[in-house]
Amino acid sequence: MSVSQSANDREVVITRVIDAPPKILFLAYSRPDYVKQWFGPKGWPLTTCEMDFRVGGRFRFGMTGPDGAAGPPFGGEYLEIVPDEKIVYDNGFEGSDDKMIVTITYENAEQGKTLMTIHTLFPTDEMYARHVGWGYAQGIESGMENLEAVVRQLAIAEGVR
Repeated sequence: MSVSQSANDREVVITRVIDAPPKILFLAYSRPDYVKQWFGPKGWPLTTCEMDFRVGGRFRFGMTGPDGAAGPPFGGEYLEIVPDEKIVYDNGFEGSDDKMIVTITYENAEQGKTLMTIHTLFPTDEMYARHVGWGYAQGIESGMENLEAVVRQLAIAEGVR
């Protein structure tokens, strides 16, 4: 896995090779029953997961912290969906006009693995600094660890391996 920041200082790019084919990763991102199993950092389960997974569809998520308190809800709109290859959506806290753009790509790697890239573009330096300060990249990385465990089981259930 690698994490990098682009020259314009408003992007976060996280890549990881995951031991599952793109089809399985796409499935894990596209259905709420799977998303609820892995999304978010450890200790912050996704307790609200509403998804209309189609271009123009919207999603609304909410996480609950280790102390049991609900975090602020957030969500956005699916802007582009290419099955097994790419998902693009905007995302922000409810009540805010600031929306980051998240692009997730899946590329075939060796031996049935996938190179997954999560590219986040923040609209302002302030939003970038706020999210990075809150541990945005670390939260994504933790979620990806959760995702790896889920896709192992999903691959078995789907008969892929």
